[in-house]
Formats: sequence, structure tokens, C-alpha cells
Amino acid sequence: MKSSVTFIVSILAVLGLLTGCAEKDQLEDGSKLINEDQFVFAASGEFKPFSYVNDDMTVTGFDIEVGDAIAKELDLEPVPKRIKFKGIVEGVKTGRADAAVASHTINEERSKHVAFSTPYYYSGPQIFVRPDSDIKTVEDLKGKEVAASKGSTYATTAEKYTTNVKTYDSDITALKALSGGRHDAVITDFVTGKEATKEGFDIEGRQLIERSEQAIVLPDDNPQLLARINEALENLREDGTLAEISKKYFGEDITTKPE
Repeated sequence: MKSSVTFIVSILAVLGLLTGCAEKDQLEDGSKLINEDQFVFAASGEFKPFSYVNDDMTVTGFDIEVGDAIAKELDLEPVPKRIKFKGIVEGVKTGRADAAVASHTINEERSKHVAFSTPYYYSGPQIFVRPDSDIKTVEDLKGKEVAASKGSTYATTAEKYTTNVKTYDSDITALKALSGGRHDAVITDFVTGKEATKEGFDIEGRQLIERSEQAIVLPDDNPQLLARINEALENLREDGTLAEISKKYFGEDITTKPE
């Protein structure tokens, strides 16, 4: 009886793995897509101004417009798909989206599981605090309570400087908590913090910790689609589309590698 139960559980586990991966259409050039005529790309909708939800529940932002522009270059219909940030990489791996245009930092750990495009913008983590804080640099974070978004490289960065890290589903939620008197600091993208300050959050930026490259995430078994997306990004960079989208949302071009 026990062996029969074990066998049934094993079968169910295998079926779960199989159903977790979506069947994809393969195009003539070998690219694989969930739907033949669409570019389904993941974004969180929780990362203003990169991706956020309008009052009519449509999703917009810098990442969304970049995804739309890539789809146009690929001659495909853009289909943004909301997935919580902490689950996006797994969602791409298991076929819930063709790719993620969701401000993922290129790093070694993620590269073990997925493929990255060439960078489409350049960013960096910054310390944000309330204006009356005496925290200025990473050395001041020792023993402090620092918040960041779940599954982000900013949470990993925070762990380098303190053992007391709190995580939220989004950077904006973490910054809102900081503004409201919780935590000692937040580490997040410098652009996100800058935009939150403009919107009236009672916070200010301190040390810019480092620079990072943000790229599109794809399954590592779809090299033809990766090549097409890299070509699309190069075209969008050369014709000024990436810079134009960046200036629309940030007032500056963050798509050019800083010197």
C-alpha cells in the first residue's frame, strides 16, 4: 500500500512539472513563442516609473514601452503580463512569458538559470533615508534595519551591510513605509527613489552604492529569440527610441552606458 501511494505521488509530481511549462510555437528561424504572433513579456506593475498600473487597470511605464517597442521591431503584438517581481524569473523559466522586461540586474546567480539580453539601461542601488537620518554611507548601515523589495538585487546588496533586512513586494511599498517612519533606510534603484521623492515621499537619497546593468530575461533554451531581441535593442538604440522613452519618464537618458 505504501509503495502504491509513493508511486501515485511521484506521478502527480511529474504531471505538475509538465503542466507548469507552457507549450510554445516554434517559428521558422527557430525562435519559440507562447503564441506565434505575440510577444508576451512579464513586468511587475509595482515599480513606478518602470512599470505601474493606471486607473483603468492597464499597465504602463518605461519597461512596458520598451517591451512594446521590441515587439514592434519583431513584428509581433505586445502583450505585457503582470507577475510579482519575486516570481518573474521562475515565470520566464516555466513558460508563463516569452521574456521579462522588468528591470532585472545582470548577475551571476540569475545567469545560472536564465539568459540575459544586452543591457537596455544602466542604473544602480542607492541608500534612501528620512531627511533627519544621520545615515550617509554603507558604513552607517551596520546594525540598522534596511528594507528592499523581495527577490531583488537590492535586498542582496542590503545583506552585505546589515543583518537586519526587511523585504516588501515592491520598492514603492518599501519607500512608503520608510517615509511613514518605519525602518532606518531603503536600498533601491536611484531612479525609483528620485521619482518617489518627486511624488512627495518624505525621503532623500544618500550614497549611490554602485552601477549596474539592467537587461531583458529569457529562458536559456531560446537562443534564437535572444538574438532577435538583441538585434531589436540595437536598432532601438541607434534610432533613438530607447533614449526617447527614457527622457519621457526620467527627463534624462539612462540607456547609455555611463563613462
